[in-house]
Amino acid sequence: MITPSLAPASLPDGLRVYAVGDVHGCSDRLRALHRDIARDLAARPVADALIVHLGDYVDRGPDSAGTVEMLLTPFPHVGGCAPRVVNLMGNHEEMMLTALAKPDAAPHWLANGGDSSLDSWGVALRSRARDWEAGVPPRHLAFLRGLPLMHAAGGYLFVHAGLRPNTPLVRQSRLDMLWIREPFLSFDGSFPGVVVHGHTPSREPAVRRNRIGIDTGAYMGGVLTCLVLEGDRMAFMFC
Repeated sequence: MITPSLAPASLPDGLRVYAVGDVHGCSDRLRALHRDIARDLAARPVADALIVHLGDYVDRGPDSAGTVEMLLTPFPHVGGCAPRVVNLMGNHEEMMLTALAKPDAAPHWLANGGDSSLDSWGVALRSRARDWEAGVPPRHLAFLRGLPLMHAAGGYLFVHAGLRPNTPLVRQSRLDMLWIREPFLSFDGSFPGVVVHGHTPSREPAVRRNRIGIDTGAYMGGVLTCLVLEGDRMAFMFC
């Protein structure tokens, strides 16, 4: 972890948040990052720890199935605390579920890394798209279908892609929360909270006064990033 610095928002006393960027099937990096989180909690116990995974667990990387299984496994008690875990929906989870339900959508999913997901579940790409769902364990499908779109904590909003500027939270669309880039990325005004998001990869975390982007391209030679928030401070872990 680097030295903590001043964050653009704050959390209530006693709460620490670990926000994890886009995994994309890189289960080895996620496993290593979880170990680092556990070590940090053991060294610096806190009353309430929350781990937020920001979506895009599947596609492109080598082990989507293993990543989902890892997220289904309860995080261990560390330092007398059992961290709460929130797993958010990403656009790649939505693409996968749509392709499994509607075979006509399969080419779009495959063009965006769905073939690696099928391979990780042992599903033959040459099989009929209508049969793919049967190759994914029911508990994995139930997990993916139940993912929420957003989570709020203190002065932060956690969402996969971002939010539509000048739009109340109750009117934010599913499409924007999973897919938006512009005008979100270049917007310099305020949102209802500082938005912590993934979806748009960059070489290093993008820290702005109104948003923090932590997709650092783990599947394409970058690192998997974890943003650590506590009080009015922030720091980063990388694997």
